[in-house]
Amino acid sequence: MTTAVLVNLAYLVAAVLFIFGLKGLTHPKSAVRGNLMGAVGMLIAIVVTLLNEQILSYGLIVTGLLVGAAIGIILALSIKMTAMPQLVGLFNGFGGIASVLVAGAVLFQVMMSAAGAGVVEAGLQFTIATVASGLIGAVTFLGSLIAFGKLQGIVTEKPVRYPGEQVVKVLILLAALAVGVYLVMNPALTEYYWILVALGALLGIVLVIPIGGADMPIVIALLNSYSGLAAAATGFVLSNSILIISGSLVGASGIILTTIMCKAMNRSLANVLFGGVGAVQQSAQMDDIYEGKIKQTSADEVAMILKTAQRVVIVPGYGMAVARAQTPVRMLTESMEADGIEVEFGIHPVAGRMPGHMNVLLAEEDISYDKLREMDQINPSFPQTDVTIVLGANDVVNPQAREAADSPIAGMPILNVDKSRTVVVIKRSLSPGFAGIPNPLFAADNTLMLFGDGKKVMEELVAEYKEA
Repeated sequence: MTTAVLVNLAYLVAAVLFIFGLKGLTHPKSAVRGNLMGAVGMLIAIVVTLLNEQILSYGLIVTGLLVGAAIGIILALSIKMTAMPQLVGLFNGFGGIASVLVAGAVLFQVMMSAAGAGVVEAGLQFTIATVASGLIGAVTFLGSLIAFGKLQGIVTEKPVRYPGEQVVKVLILLAALAVGVYLVMNPALTEYYWILVALGALLGIVLVIPIGGADMPIVIALLNSYSGLAAAATGFVLSNSILIISGSLVGASGIILTTIMCKAMNRSLANVLFGGVGAVQQSAQMDDIYEGKIKQTSADEVAMILKTAQRVVIVPGYGMAVARAQTPVRMLTESMEADGIEVEFGIHPVAGRMPGHMNVLLAEEDISYDKLREMDQINPSFPQTDVTIVLGANDVVNPQAREAADSPIAGMPILNVDKSRTVVVIKRSLSPGFAGIPNPLFAADNTLMLFGDGKKVMEELVAEYKEA
């Protein structure tokens, strides 16, 4: 077989691994295998491309693999699970900037070669793909950095709004498109590529900065899609089939995930991007709802209530992740199950700061996936639930979504924990969630508030339960 046939065959194998890898990621039991299949597919694609293009020697390729593996191991061992959303955001950004740099370098190389030959020509596919790669990649890079900053607390998690912001976004987009069209018509003027990149970077900032922290899971999924589209565009720049395939898969899966999460919140993507949910804190309304109605409890009282329960549901939120309370959650679950109590977990699609955040945290503690129930599965069972423990969740259990038409979260599907016989909310304070609104659940007749650090409270609860 010729070299071209071998290369295409290797690309086909890599593409199949990518597809089956994505399939494996749809279920926790096969997620590790799916991740490994995707990694092997990418390894094959990279090594074959480098060898085929005679870019690096075997020694340099092995060196690169070792350095990359070392970086991956360090990240895997040092990054806390609470910081995983930030890491995913950074990875999206790295994908975007890689597309920008590769497309820019190829454009410069092609134009220099053409100028040396006395002919300055470039195919329409090449120039359009270069413009798309530069613009989308730049939006992805700076947008991902802002998302990282919001999740890390470097940038305010609240929406940053200002008069005329939508007009500013449209003007920047139109300017970027105008520069892109001009570059397609005059590809020899490579400096305009970097003007396009600068405008794309600015667009990435103004698109993400007005979005609140509660919407970051959707934003991360969308930016993941952008990074895939940028990579696919770069594949057309390089005429590389495997880059087109892999980029398209990432782009499509990101869009699908974004759509699923928007549906789970009963909001359109436009509302997420331009609505600015969480910008206004309604403190006066909080006083009206909470004053004189909050019933505070203690760990020993909750332990006695749990002892008499037959069915308990635990609803984890980002507060559990921040407090790193999943270990005592698992310990309490095991203790209750040893007493014959049925225990399940209610998982909201957007709980945490990235898709599947709560699932991953609980899986780390070897909590059976069979105990994790999605919103549609768990909601019908709340009226038959003796005790629901809400650990660090807020907006996803807020009854205002059902009852207040003027609420920022009106119509958003929630976990109907308020229908349980007893609700125990573990929270540091009565502070609102990222939507910036009070939660009537905290003042409900069947709700007990257990204030404190999530991990410390859960550890006290485990100790009290074992002694009760």
